[in-house]
Amino acid sequence: MAFGPRNSEPRRGTPADLLVVGLGNPGKEYEGTRHNVGFDVVELLARRHNGRLKAGKERALVDEVRIDGHRVALAMPTTFMNLSGESVAPLVRRFGITDNTALVVVHDELDLPTGVVRVKVGGGLAGHNGLRSIKAHLHADDFVRVRIGVGKPANKEQGADHVLKRVGKADRELLAIAVEIAADAIESIVGEGTDAAMNSVNARPAP
Repeated sequence: MAFGPRNSEPRRGTPADLLVVGLGNPGKEYEGTRHNVGFDVVELLARRHNGRLKAGKERALVDEVRIDGHRVALAMPTTFMNLSGESVAPLVRRFGITDNTALVVVHDELDLPTGVVRVKVGGGLAGHNGLRSIKAHLHADDFVRVRIGVGKPANKEQGADHVLKRVGKADRELLAIAVEIAADAIESIVGEGTDAAMNSVNARPAP
């Protein structure tokens, strides 16, 4: 089912049909790292739909765009990853999100091979500190996730270094394609609904 206005539901802020939050860390030193692919997707969506992300009081860069006639809020928390929920909770209130499935969180995923994109609703946190913070502040985990695989390091102890290091050329090319696919998936969620996006994206073979 595609998203549309939910006029029967109470609004607690500026109404939006969907809130898309890309996770990452602020600061130039984190640009181009695996941990920031969520930011990359939101920035791409803003470019595609003539958005201009600006600092807001919710500790995030924010704008609202039109996608297929729907109002879609785009946001990049300016907290560090571990504190993402401190930004997401007020964003949810600002944009009147009363159904958690109208919140889409885009994030890196160690449990997927590099470049693989998958969409799911709810589920475990897979040790992701950004998701853990969002769940703690929303007291719920049934939001939509767009997961971008960044692969696992050979040594589990090196997970933090793996996601925070600059990406080599081969992986950078895979992740650039994955960012495009993830942005396409979000546009599909807006226009056709989450189930359709899952059926399309999750059936794609690994690159």
